Amino acid sequence: MDDKVVLSLENITKRYPGVLALNNVSISFRAGEVHALLGENGAGKSTLIKAVAGAIEIDVGLIRINGHAYSKMMPALSRSLGVEVIYQEFNLVPTLSCAENIYLCERSENSAFFSAREIEKKAVKVLDQFGVKIDPRILVQDLSIAEQQIIEIAKAVSKNVKILVMDEPSAPLSVSEVELMFKIINQLKQKGVTIIYISHRLEEVFRISDRVSIMRDGCYVTTKNTPETNRQELITLMVGRELKESYPQRKTLPGAVALEVKKLTGNGDRNISFSVCKGEILGISGLVGAGRTELAQLLFGAAPMESGEILINGHPVKIHSPLDAIQHKIGLLTEDRKGQGLFLELSVKWNISFPIVRRISSYGVVNTKKEDEIAQKYKERINIKTPSLLQQVINLSGGNQQKVVLAKALAAESDILIFDEPTRGVDVGAKQEIYQLMTELAENGIAILMISSDMEELLGMSDRIIVLCEGELAGEVQKENFNQPYLLDLASGIH
Repeated sequence: MDDKVVLSLENITKRYPGVLALNNVSISFRAGEVHALLGENGAGKSTLIKAVAGAIEIDVGLIRINGHAYSKMMPALSRSLGVEVIYQEFNLVPTLSCAENIYLCERSENSAFFSAREIEKKAVKVLDQFGVKIDPRILVQDLSIAEQQIIEIAKAVSKNVKILVMDEPSAPLSVSEVELMFKIINQLKQKGVTIIYISHRLEEVFRISDRVSIMRDGCYVTTKNTPETNRQELITLMVGRELKESYPQRKTLPGAVALEVKKLTGNGDRNISFSVCKGEILGISGLVGAGRTELAQLLFGAAPMESGEILINGHPVKIHSPLDAIQHKIGLLTEDRKGQGLFLELSVKWNISFPIVRRISSYGVVNTKKEDEIAQKYKERINIKTPSLLQQVINLSGGNQQKVVLAKALAAESDILIFDEPTRGVDVGAKQEIYQLMTELAENGIAILMISSDMEELLGMSDRIIVLCEGELAGEVQKENFNQPYLLDLASGIH
């Protein structure tokens, strides 16, 4: 890293109707540095990077790249200046192959187009940097969330990138994939590429960044040299108040077995057996592709069982569809809340009441009074921050969107809740609220299965952890034996 400033944002202001998204923001970024950008959801981080990428037009200010100032930035101009952005919401074409997505709109040196074989070979070289084996011919729609994220990173790396913005790149990745990503980041850094790294995972910020800038409520707060600050200072700067980042302690012990699975096979998983008790949080660990989400889909009836048995409160049940699961009081908070968990263009109220619409309807007509009462009840219970129950969910922060998904499951009166990556893309303040909600649910006798790629979260929230490896159960670890290296060994198939 040198002291040369390659990107500076000078007095950037952006207004939306009723919202001052960016308020006179000025930040500079140096060549060859990893510069973390932190702030709660709604702090203005995403708006800022969209301004750099030319995805939005700023009202006031200058964007200066390599000394040249621009009052207006367009996407084509931004890319021509070497800026690439990896957004939280993937920018991929599902019906095209991995190779086609990586080299979309690229031209061969010798002709207007690459041949299929040519782009597949080039894609393999890029993907090999990650140490992952993804068939470049496979359609993106057939990839897991983590694999799609890897394709996004590969797409950016394949360009002549000078400034790479990464918005929550590790959120869907397991520990091993994060390590591979850090390796790529360090390679790019050595080549003089500037990395703007947005993450809610503070351990990553201290691991990978050289400097860190804080935003709050659309304003720039300060920039710190990473080695000269600490977690508590950053948290306080982000939220504007003292906030301890910790995991709530539960006062009650788990009760009787709520869910038992015997030799469950299907959806790529094989011969899996485990149980979870009322009032228990059972962590589910494993590398990406280990079968964790696939297991959740089996339990929720979103994928067919081939064999095995599911028992609820000691009684065998048949779950052939999500409707069956809901009727058996199983709720799923999917890892892809925007793609699978919510109707983004519809209201908060509609999303909460959707799973119970039959229950609050008579002769096909929804009882709107009951609908309003239930939506208001869960808005208040789990502190969904929205100006109105009629607000479109797409306009909420990530943390509040996650709360709406939880409200849906609670409104359906679920006794067993499956949380798949519960705090993915959620800021530190909202994380604490979600952890507290999960703790309260467990203390009220709800059985919780928590799938997480965040090892610290798994160790901090779980009572027990089961580990999957390549679709099979690799082991079970009691709380008194929690040990990160051992869990990673299990996940890798070493034990």
